[in-house]
Amino acid sequence: MNTLNHLAIIMDGNGRWAKLNRLPRTAGHYKGVEVLRSITIYANSLGIKCLTVYAFSTENWKRSEDEVNYIMSLPKIFFASYIKELMENNVRVMIIGDRDRIPAETMKVIDDAIDTTKNNTGLILNFAFNYGGRDEIVQAAKAFAMDYAQGIRNDLNEETFKEYLYTRDLPEVDLLIRTGSEMRVSNFLLYQIAYSEFIVTDTLWPDFSNDELDRCIEEYQKRKRNFGGRDETKNH
Repeated sequence: MNTLNHLAIIMDGNGRWAKLNRLPRTAGHYKGVEVLRSITIYANSLGIKCLTVYAFSTENWKRSEDEVNYIMSLPKIFFASYIKELMENNVRVMIIGDRDRIPAETMKVIDDAIDTTKNNTGLILNFAFNYGGRDEIVQAAKAFAMDYAQGIRNDLNEETFKEYLYTRDLPEVDLLIRTGSEMRVSNFLLYQIAYSEFIVTDTLWPDFSNDELDRCIEEYQKRKRNFGGRDETKNH
């Protein structure tokens, strides 16, 4: 059976869900927050060690000012409603991404949640917030180059490079799920998903359920993971 330590989700389809239901886009994002709460608690109950969710990309700043401002308010909405439940379920909060552009009020809310949950030992709920995969790799390369110039490091390989990534303390991504049917990774965890399994579902994120997650995991368990090696059960 394939282990599932690290699940990553591209939570796509909030806007389309809102349009289908003749609601403002903000309603789709709000419903998406409720779904994230449910999936987090359920994933924790399954023994998954880490759940990384694509909450806001470096490209999402191109959206309307009103929508961006609302998304920046979502951490406050999420943690005000669910921090007690996260604590009761031993969930630890983390964030990856470029903090510099995130509004100070939003960052304080996230940092407070990180501090509140820092001693929890259950699932890590890892928010990719103002995150871009290419930018992460560039920043990691810069950090290594600085250490090299200062004589701190003189070796560079896959293992040492991982130490400069946001995810250096997290397990490898086993499964990436994208909701909303789009067949692309959208600059998400580009280095980390080299050998991850992909599942794309037509379900829009606000309609994603625990049952849907079960179906994705069931499909994942059927996969033969060779990590670049030869599958001896097949004729080549």
